[in-house]
Amino acid sequence: MAKLPLIIASFALGITSAATAQNTTAPFTIQQTGEGFYKLADAVEAIAENNATIIIAPGTYGDCAIQKAGRITYKSAIPGRAILDGGICEGKASLVLRGKAAYIDGIIFQNQRVPDGNGAGIRIERGDLYITNAMFRNAEQAILSADDPSAEIVIDRSTFQRLGRCDRGLSCAHSVYIGDFGSLKVTNSRFEKGSGGHYVKSRAARATITNNSFDDTQGRTTNYMIDLPAGATGVISGNVFVQGQDKENYSAFIAVAAEGGGNSSSGLNIHSNKASLAPGVDRNTWFVADWSSDQLRIANNSLGRGLSRYERR
Repeated sequence: MAKLPLIIASFALGITSAATAQNTTAPFTIQQTGEGFYKLADAVEAIAENNATIIIAPGTYGDCAIQKAGRITYKSAIPGRAILDGGICEGKASLVLRGKAAYIDGIIFQNQRVPDGNGAGIRIERGDLYITNAMFRNAEQAILSADDPSAEIVIDRSTFQRLGRCDRGLSCAHSVYIGDFGSLKVTNSRFEKGSGGHYVKSRAARATITNNSFDDTQGRTTNYMIDLPAGATGVISGNVFVQGQDKENYSAFIAVAAEGGGNSSSGLNIHSNKASLAPGVDRNTWFVADWSSDQLRIANNSLGRGLSRYERR
């Protein structure tokens, strides 16, 4: 089995789950004004339609917030020491975003659950979203989006673990599920220990998924590593994939247009990846399963035992 690169958000080392909010001063500070707030939602409301940064002090917070306008950066004062733990707004997520743009820097999201099974760290409904050095864990979903074909989502140097679900007779939730956005870019990130659904599912017209690791060795009832159900152009390269034993669907690592297309997949370039089965897993499967009628580019991928390169379905 190819050795997985250690792509874990740099802050993750040395952090304990016992961190608690022990601030005697207001933990949410607008950097530009110095004004402090005891509730994240109040800081967001104060920014309104402006552009500003909220600095979050070390601690664990049950807060949630709805961003309706402006461009807001949510930044941990010390990377990995600000934790949004289980807070839910509108029955959706800890952060519900429908402003012009949101930037997430160094924050941990955990334990988001709701009755409909779609609890997320972030629900992005409109506008651009940029995430760096973040961690999402132990929730139904990390990121769930609505549709905004004019916007982009960029994820870099982040970790996703113990996410997703397929239970209770509800539609599956996925570690990351992006709707009809203009583009999705995921780089230098780690996906592991999925608890159902796909690791990355995206209906964005363009996908760039490069230099990540997908370690399904300890996954439970998981599905595809990457699912592009409506098809997509773009590139999938430099990733390391390991498929585990406990699968709801092990028929492919990457699926293209499995739900009938809608986007062009012409020229989708899948190259220079490494894919294998976990030790002790004995089965045959496909690296890429393709339901589109487009011409994909699939080359220079290193495939382990039991894997076949491509199947058109």
